[in-house]
Amino acid sequence: MTSAHQGPLQGIRVLELGQLIAGPFTTTMLAYFGAEVIKIEPPGIGDPIRRWRSMKGDTSLWWYSIGRNKKSVTVDLRHPDGQALVRELAAQCDVLVENFRPGVMEGWKLGPEDLKVANPELVYTRISGYGQTGPYAEKPGFASVCEGISGFRHLNGFPGEAPVRPNLSLGDSIASLHAIIGILMALNARDRGVHKGQVVDVALYETMFNMLESVVPEYAEEGVIREASGTTLTGIVPTNTYRCKDDKFVIIGGNGDSIFKRLMIEIGRADFAADPAMTDNAGRVVHQQKIDEAIGDWCRQHDILTVIEKLEAVRVPVGPIYNAEDMANDPHFQARGLFEKVSIDATNTVTIPGMSPKLTGTPGATQWAGPKLGQHTDEILKGILGISDEKLRILKDEAVI
Repeated sequence: MTSAHQGPLQGIRVLELGQLIAGPFTTTMLAYFGAEVIKIEPPGIGDPIRRWRSMKGDTSLWWYSIGRNKKSVTVDLRHPDGQALVRELAAQCDVLVENFRPGVMEGWKLGPEDLKVANPELVYTRISGYGQTGPYAEKPGFASVCEGISGFRHLNGFPGEAPVRPNLSLGDSIASLHAIIGILMALNARDRGVHKGQVVDVALYETMFNMLESVVPEYAEEGVIREASGTTLTGIVPTNTYRCKDDKFVIIGGNGDSIFKRLMIEIGRADFAADPAMTDNAGRVVHQQKIDEAIGDWCRQHDILTVIEKLEAVRVPVGPIYNAEDMANDPHFQARGLFEKVSIDATNTVTIPGMSPKLTGTPGATQWAGPKLGQHTDEILKGILGISDEKLRILKDEAVI
């Protein structure tokens, strides 16, 4: 494993307040690239994600991944003494990340205005469903709901059927990436003297709205409402998913003008390759159905490995649809270090995903898997805040930590 001091965020201290996915995944990536992340968890129960989905013993496999490289500190945020501890910790941090409902942090006197008194350079990062302002700010904002109102879900699925969701909390992960971008920009502004600390306000629905490409101008300027299109991409032809002879699915992207010609010749449709009506994408959109039918007919005559081999030979973008087993057995995934085996105790290991991007000079790495609940409470409170053993004992007796 790479030493933490090599990470590009070495020296940045992050305080994580929140739970489940959007906030914690933000700090997972920051920790992977060298930041010191102090995760505050409720005493006794911790982050609910510790018990979500498949378990290894009494701990979720997911926790070992999303909790990696973090220091777990238990503090009761509803207790005034717990709030005081967090205020003290925030004064010693560069970044705070929270994903509570708007107003909750202010109720605990832990809002941006409360904390900037002691730490005006704090980058205070807030992730919520609808943002900190506006008429919907107080609404509960789970990723699934926010994906819907953002316009993203409307585009998923097949015409005339209920929109579908990918079997992931995509809205949370996309929000996390936006939060990271905001944090890095705010830190850059702070370090260049452009601005001191500031609030990074991330709304899940807006981060998915950011993914809509040309949907907005197409409606605003032409009145066109893009609809779901199954396995195709509206206005781009051909790019689709096709069933092969062995019932496996392959994705083919033949929408470049020269690529299209090579693809048509390879599948025995030189007439399409030479047809002036299909020379460019606009013409191919008109003839989408017969182009897709021709590609589909050809794929059904060959197994997936043959399809991939033949199309790669003529430089047509093509690839299989992988599941977890396929990825684990693929030599490219292995060569790129996407499966990391880390220890969780003296006798057990767990495999978790490697993270990107790859940095050649200051790479990220997993230093340890998600820690035990409260594993670092004494270390952090004594080491950073200088709290005595006697004071720690009192805080534990009062269930503050």
